[in-house]
Amino acid sequence: MEVNSDALLNQIEKAKEGDQAAFKFLLDTFWVEVYSFQLKRTRNEADAEDITIQTFSKAFDKLKTFNANYVFKTWLITISKNIHIDLIRKNKTSIRANTADSSMENVHEIMDETPSMEDTLIKEQHLAQLLSDIKQLKPPYQEVINLRYFQEKSYKEIAAFLDEPMSNIKVKLLRAKKLLAQIIESRKA
Repeated sequence: MEVNSDALLNQIEKAKEGDQAAFKFLLDTFWVEVYSFQLKRTRNEADAEDITIQTFSKAFDKLKTFNANYVFKTWLITISKNIHIDLIRKNKTSIRANTADSSMENVHEIMDETPSMEDTLIKEQHLAQLLSDIKQLKPPYQEVINLRYFQEKSYKEIAAFLDEPMSNIKVKLLRAKKLLAQIIESRKA
């Protein structure tokens, strides 16, 4: 999708100010390009999707650092490429540590199912405290957390229920988990 550069810079500025519609515009505009880039690199739809979600999450967190003298799409692709490289390095380190004395045939069978730091923190909390923490989130984040973890709906069901693209739901849920983990951490400190 070709976007007028002035219109794009306007949307980026709105997103820097926290405008959710601008975030959605950026996500919808560049999702396919970042996802396609990762699909070519990983040759795996699930990995490409996960890396794309992480890319937008990181980009939105660091949006204030974006310099308008650069091309936004290139900035996103660079973030995406770096996330992929970091994951490859992490997986190589993990595989080497777990297969030091094993034959190399077993290397490809290892699967890292370790929950993320945010997932671990969330599961450790008592339900009452967790509900109290969730209520500190903005309503859209409360809603996706409720639908995903309490009503156990799939991403597709949540997207249909909220009438939003599934990519938007995934990024929103990732952001909600990150914010919730920060709330829990700050309470523990």
